[in-house]
Amino acid sequence: MHAFLRQLSLVCLVALATVAAPAQQPASEPTEPPASRDDVPDDISLPQAIVLGVVEGLAEYLPVSSTGHLILASHSMGLSTRSNASGPLGPTIVKNPAIDAFEVVIQIGAILAVVGLYRRQVGRMALGAIGRDPVGRHLLICIILAFLPAVVFGLAFHDLITAHLFSPYTVAGALIVGGVLMIIIEHLVWRRRPNVKRVTKLDRIRLWQALVIGLAQCLAMWPGTSRSMVTILAGLIVGLNLVTAAEFSFLLALPTLGGATVYALLREYGPLMEACGPLTLAVGVIVSGLAAAIAVKAFVAWLTKRGMLPFGIYRIILGALVLAYFAGWLN
Repeated sequence: MHAFLRQLSLVCLVALATVAAPAQQPASEPTEPPASRDDVPDDISLPQAIVLGVVEGLAEYLPVSSTGHLILASHSMGLSTRSNASGPLGPTIVKNPAIDAFEVVIQIGAILAVVGLYRRQVGRMALGAIGRDPVGRHLLICIILAFLPAVVFGLAFHDLITAHLFSPYTVAGALIVGGVLMIIIEHLVWRRRPNVKRVTKLDRIRLWQALVIGLAQCLAMWPGTSRSMVTILAGLIVGLNLVTAAEFSFLLALPTLGGATVYALLREYGPLMEACGPLTLAVGVIVSGLAAAIAVKAFVAWLTKRGMLPFGIYRIILGALVLAYFAGWLN
């Protein structure tokens, strides 16, 4: 796990080191026109696909925000630019929709990784769907109940979030706040109350607990927050133990990531194929799946004996570096 944290840190430090800082315009010169999607690349090379696949796979199920890391990684490779127009939350990241779609579709690899690792639970849910496994049916109902709030919230606010929240400052803020919350909640809810009876099996999760976790998942639509983080923390708060909360978060990712992938394919299939082609997309999916499988196995093993404190510290440090860089304090 220490190796994973070092790899994630390296990706983000490379992003910070290689993104060109915008030049300051003299007061007498006219300001540059706002950057548009025509100003950024509309294709993805094979090496870029591999990098994005590794970042997606490693970060998707860890509580560090895959969206935030993908924003930094793609920005460092010149696949996006900052808008010169600054809104209330700072300049937004401008990216070609096809590249956005690529970063969503390679989640297929992360989905398949969880299906493979948790094939027993997935199989029982499939049997439950046809009335042949009551335990699997209960878990399936919990997953569906937890998934529904994200559907409603996502359809209502997707375009608004994309237009206004994809900013270096929003990502940095979410990383820092999330890191602080991880440390506080784990300490107050988990470590200070070790003798509290908690749910230790997925089939013991109650419907109201699943719904609360699903409502918390909506917070992850703020870039940099981390879907994994908010669902695991919500699980702790409603009475799950750390490993069970993580495993429920992994299974909840299946419909959540699957729905986002289908939505991206329907909206951007043509431009996506022009941007990368089937081979590059397949490589991104495969790399994402392999990285996700390794990350999930290592993360569960880590949580069995340790907690999330290192991830919280990592988020705070990374968020501070991102904020300092894009605010010009490191220039």
